[in-house]
Amino acid sequence: MKQLTDLYTQWKGEAPVKVEQLPGAGSNRQYFRMTGADGEHVIGVVGTSRDEDHAFIYLTRHFTKRRLPVPRILAVSDDELRYIQTDLGAVSLYDAVKGGRDAGGRYNVKEQELLRRTIRELPNIQMRGARELDWQNCYPQPEFDENSVLFDLNYFKYCFLKATELDFHELKLEANFRLFAKDLTSEKCDSFLYRDFQARNVMLCDGQPFFIDYQGGRKGPYYYDLASFLWQASAKYSNKLRRELIYEYYNALKDYTEVPSKRHFVGRLSLFVLFRTLQVLGAYGFRGYFERKRHFIDSIPPAIQNLRELIGTGDGQPSPLTSNLINQYPYLIDVLRRLCELPQFAPVEQPIQSRADGFRITDNNPYPAHPQDGPATFSKYDNRGPLVVRVFSFSYRRGIPEDESGNGGGYVFDCRSTHNPGRYEPYKQLTGLDEPVIRFLEDDGEILTFLESVYRLADAHVRRYIQRGFTSLMFSFGCTGGQHRSVYSAQHLAEHIHAKFGIEVRVVHREQNIHQVLPAK
Repeated sequence: MKQLTDLYTQWKGEAPVKVEQLPGAGSNRQYFRMTGADGEHVIGVVGTSRDEDHAFIYLTRHFTKRRLPVPRILAVSDDELRYIQTDLGAVSLYDAVKGGRDAGGRYNVKEQELLRRTIRELPNIQMRGARELDWQNCYPQPEFDENSVLFDLNYFKYCFLKATELDFHELKLEANFRLFAKDLTSEKCDSFLYRDFQARNVMLCDGQPFFIDYQGGRKGPYYYDLASFLWQASAKYSNKLRRELIYEYYNALKDYTEVPSKRHFVGRLSLFVLFRTLQVLGAYGFRGYFERKRHFIDSIPPAIQNLRELIGTGDGQPSPLTSNLINQYPYLIDVLRRLCELPQFAPVEQPIQSRADGFRITDNNPYPAHPQDGPATFSKYDNRGPLVVRVFSFSYRRGIPEDESGNGGGYVFDCRSTHNPGRYEPYKQLTGLDEPVIRFLEDDGEILTFLESVYRLADAHVRRYIQRGFTSLMFSFGCTGGQHRSVYSAQHLAEHIHAKFGIEVRVVHREQNIHQVLPAK
């Protein structure tokens, strides 16, 4: 500590007035926030590996020359075991998106924008950072190659797989490992592979992402970092959000290099998604099972869930991203599936149960499950079916039709904004079922635009009511006299629903005393 303080004094010309040690992370380096008499503060670092520190110092100076968003090196000791860098603040991307992570992956608009901003910046450091970089300064090796892949795969095997006591044929697994390693390194790429690109290693300064902890970087494929970030186990990104972020990255990458086709890009990315998942399980096994660090033990279940979603287990289907891997590495996938099915990794299932308020848990829920919400409940009206839709036309002078089902009614649409044929003598004695009125309304076109919106609402509502097993849904259309526009609209919606869903639809033109049943098909 004294040597770090001396380095600060030598750089600043005076001793710091305050030194505060910061919480440690996964490495053995120690970090200190050092404040001077002028109130300005910097970060002092004490390392344990000269080679690792040298890599960070060299890379940071190189990235600074290329004007990349990284801290600046202010002072370095002669042995490079201590150095001082600019302070990027205390808010990491990991902290900023905590709400979405705690909500089981339900990120709000602001959090999603931070993720997009970060992923768009990644190609900048990967491609521009690689230009004129002397790879021999990288630690512990200059390039991503087959040996480094095999090291990580065996790290997974010895530090995680064997610790579970799962039976497997070591030679068959090794053969798939070697094929996997060859495929991962078959496509050369001159980009900077960050290697530990995750939300914890992105600091936010005035909302802009700055990068730290890239000392393990080397020459390698850019797919690796994208897989590392988007399949971070604890992040719980939804598949939809992952797809959006992949799209953001792919488009941003075009600004720096010629990109492969989307199909080729996704195929290559799938290799690295699986590799990165096994790699982190190896790290979690060593840090958790052997070093007994709680954070890493707690990270194992979400990592296994990631793996389960990737390869498909039980009745589940593999992710479309990785479905092509099953035929490429059959024994590896077989081992991984059996790993996911071990009792200690079994997902917690919510049993069907009753509640005192008359509601009960259901496993027949049409809505996608979300871990933050727990099991869904449904009422006594669920799963009764079949659905019957009733469609009314009416005059506002006589009021809105009552709902006889006891459910309180459904949609009520006001047709009075559309052109009224009842204002013209030729149509005064006709209704919306008569051909001259139909021609008038459709030639004018306003009623067609109106119904387009109605159809979108009605289709979604009917579809969901059928899925939930509800029995009754009501649509009502009102106009001045309940004769032209409302009759036309009600009749056309009824026929639309009957044609599209094949369910029973009952039509009531109240003011015309017309009742019609379109029977279920």
